[in-house]
Amino acid sequence: MSASRVPSNRKDFTLPDAVRLFCKHPSPWMIGATLAAALAARIAVGDWQLTDALVSASMVMVFPFVEWAIHVFILHWRPRRIGKLTVDPLLACKHRQHHADPRIPALVFIPAKALPWILAGAVAIAVLAFPRIGLGLTFLTSAMALGLGYEWTHHLIHTDYKPKTSAYHAIWRNHRLHHFKNEHYWFTITTSGTADRVLRTYPDPASVPTSPTAKNLHASTVLGAPHNKPRQSLHADSNGGLEKASSRNFLSHIGVRLSSVLQVGVGRPRS
Repeated sequence: MSASRVPSNRKDFTLPDAVRLFCKHPSPWMIGATLAAALAARIAVGDWQLTDALVSASMVMVFPFVEWAIHVFILHWRPRRIGKLTVDPLLACKHRQHHADPRIPALVFIPAKALPWILAGAVAIAVLAFPRIGLGLTFLTSAMALGLGYEWTHHLIHTDYKPKTSAYHAIWRNHRLHHFKNEHYWFTITTSGTADRVLRTYPDPASVPTSPTAKNLHASTVLGAPHNKPRQSLHADSNGGLEKASSRNFLSHIGVRLSSVLQVGVGRPRS
């Protein structure tokens, strides 16, 4: 997969151009294949009930909050040490690289190395967590449709396609504020003013300072390790400035983080 940047200032970039670029990456095909298989299996199983509609509707309603939580707690994870172990998940590492250069298409999508595990987890939930297989397949079909919509929306925002509708313009603006104004706010991707508004990360942009670390996430934590470098450089020893933490401090950090979200949100810039 090419790591080249999208050519800038393409005023003639159209929706078909965006579709062609979208189809060059493995993530849409992997999610799309899982979606097609899940939908075919769901139709074959039949046994439609009211709970199927309730599951799908509930997933659509909760999805902005799932996006928000994944973005805050996984993608914006700060690399840290627990004893001799460095905790720096692939998704977080790739997301830092995405913030460093949002014009690289390959970094917009869910990493191909992580996606099979995510899909396998979704299949496991569908098979094991529901009282009947039809309901599990409804969950899986809905999850894949939402996931594909997420990948498409995120991809489109990072192309030169200009918003043509007010609804998409709001989504486009929301995410671009996250990248170019302040990374501590505007965490949703496929919607605007939903989970961010509820969780207090949807301020008036004029009231928020422009962050010096929007393209260099956690600069005070990962010192001397540019985030657009290969992952090994982020695991450098003391010169890399990775935060060291004991198991107790690590668990304390998680508790404080959850508490701050529940009480005042996460929209306060880190010192």
